[in-house]
Formats: sequence, structure tokens, C-alpha cells
Amino acid sequence: MEPRIIREIDAMRRLRDHPNILKIHEVMATKSKIYIVMELAVGGELFFKLLRRGRLPESAARRYFQQLASALQFSHLHGVAHRDVKPQNLLLDKEGNLKVSDFGLSALPEHLRDGLLHTACGTPAYTAPEIISRRGYDGAKADAWSCGVILYVLLVGYVPFDDSNIASMYRKIQRREYRFPSWISKQARSIIHQMLDPNPETRMSLEAVMNTTWFKKSLTGSELDCNVLEPEPEPVIEKSSSITAFDLISLSSGLDLSGLFEVKRKRERRFTAKVSAVEVEEKAKAIGEKLGYVVKKTKKGGEAKVVGLGRGRMEIVVEAVELAVDVVVVEVKVVEGEEEEDSQWSDLITELGDIVPSRHTDVM
Repeated sequence: MEPRIIREIDAMRRLRDHPNILKIHEVMATKSKIYIVMELAVGGELFFKLLRRGRLPESAARRYFQQLASALQFSHLHGVAHRDVKPQNLLLDKEGNLKVSDFGLSALPEHLRDGLLHTACGTPAYTAPEIISRRGYDGAKADAWSCGVILYVLLVGYVPFDDSNIASMYRKIQRREYRFPSWISKQARSIIHQMLDPNPETRMSLEAVMNTTWFKKSLTGSELDCNVLEPEPEPVIEKSSSITAFDLISLSSGLDLSGLFEVKRKRERRFTAKVSAVEVEEKAKAIGEKLGYVVKKTKKGGEAKVVGLGRGRMEIVVEAVELAVDVVVVEVKVVEGEEEEDSQWSDLITELGDIVPSRHTDVM
């Protein structure tokens, strides 16, 4: 948790001058605690407003979208990609203005490798498809995808891609399987369609969106000026002794997809594999037999390869799905007896280690 807090503090410090980004006023620390004084957003989450009202009129949706795009474009100009844009992270002040918050998953310039990001972050329904692959991705283009999903949600009242099965949802994303209700204007449809392009190379950028007639409608002169704010040289700030605890930690992790999902299970892991789904299936069976599990034949529709492993009161399911060429997602979860010995879970994860890019911590 500490690296996320440090990253959020640094990102928000860099972005403190934009009116639609939640401000950080003060940071203090002791040996065991971190205190952050932030701007109060009395309007709460945009998410709850959508729950109460459902879809918004196009004028209201455009207003929120204008503020969101302006804030993120400003972030990108300062070298910060948010990577977790969703209604829960969009707050409202007392005037009803949008405030982008929660930069805990953001990426700073020092996290780039070969000019690209390589860590999977975000929330599935709002996450760009390229993030799930093991290849690098452009954080600004990934944020643009999330903004396209947000605009759809504001206008329609629900996400364009929704499926309880993560693999099925990502297949829908790759195939652009979503529909526009009749009340969505032609201009808004065009923008959303171009932003929800699974190919980041041809996806509409935030800069391009902000130059459209639909986006500029009803914007005042000062708001247009805010949209083109250029990064200014960062002033030299003398650090007090209370902030010295925040030396930035350079994070490095493999592609553990567990952070993409809000899970309640005690034991559940998701990751990308270096081998095919069939090889994962055979590997899981062999490991299960080696560790004394009863290997159960499990059938599931589609292209998923599923193996059930039982021992005593504990049952573990290993599922592998090939989402695209060279992209295999593996889910390992306890479905029964999760209160049983931790060693059983640890042994299995350790044995599966050679099909995983790197070792990761468990998701609780």
C-alpha cells in the first residue's frame, strides 16, 4: 500500500494547478503513519449520482466529459497517466464540478521502459485491451479508452462491455461488441466509437476529441484556455523534515492481473502465462497429481481450459483462456475450503511458477 500512497502524492503534487484535479494541501508523516490533507469534494462520487439518476442528458454528460478530458490531457502533458479512470474515482465539489482523484495506480515518467508502460492496472470494465497483454502500452492512449467508456456510461447508464466472465468480456472488447441506444446523438456515437478502438495506434486521442465540434459546444473562453494549459517548470520546493519519508520507490512488477479485479475471495490469482492454454491445463494436472490432489475433469463452454483439483475439503480451480495470439489469462481460485491450510495454496502457486512471468504476492 505504501508505494501507491507515495505515487499518488507525487502525481497530485505535479498536477496541483488544474481545477478539475483533486488538490493535495499537506503531507505529514511519522514513523508509522502518513497524513494527507486533501481538498474536500462534498458532492461525493459521480458513481453514486449515476446510481441515483441513471443516464444523464447529453448536455450534462458532455459537461462532465469536458472536465474529465481536460484534466487527463493536462496530466499527460505533465507525464502522468492515471490508469484507473472510473466513476468511483471522479468526485464532485459543492458547485458540481468534476474532480479527478485516486492517482494511486498512476504512472509517472520514471516508470516508462522503452517509452512504454508494462504493468497491468485498472478496473476490467474500464481498462484498455492492450493492458492485458504482456506488451508495453501508451498510458495516454489507455486513458483515452477509459474516457470512451466513461462517456458511454454517462449517456447510457451502464458500461458498454459487461460480462461476469472476464475472458468473455475481453473478447467482446476485441470485437467491439456493444450497441448504441437510439437516444445517443450521431456526433457522440462517432466519438465513442473512435475512442473504443481496440487498436491503440488508430484510437482517437484525447487531444483529437477536444478538437471536435461536439466537445467544444458550450465551452467558455476560460475553459478553452484551461484545456490547452502547457506544463510549467516545476518550482523548487524546500522539503520539510516531515516529508522526507516520501522518497519515491521505483516499482517493478510482472504482469500480475490480480490488481485489475475487486475480489472477495481469500485466495484468488489472475495472471498472464507464457505458454498456451492447453499447456497450462496439462501443467495444472501434472502439478495436482504430484501434490496429491484428485484431478477432476471439468467442462466449460467456449475456449477455456479448466482443471479442478481436490484434496480433503479444499477444491481449487485452474482456468486458462486464450484471449488473443500469445495472450493467455490464467485464473487460479479456491472454490471450497479456503480456510484450510495456507501451505496447500502456497505449494500450488509455487509449482505453477514456471508458467508465470514472475512471482507475485497473493491477493487477499
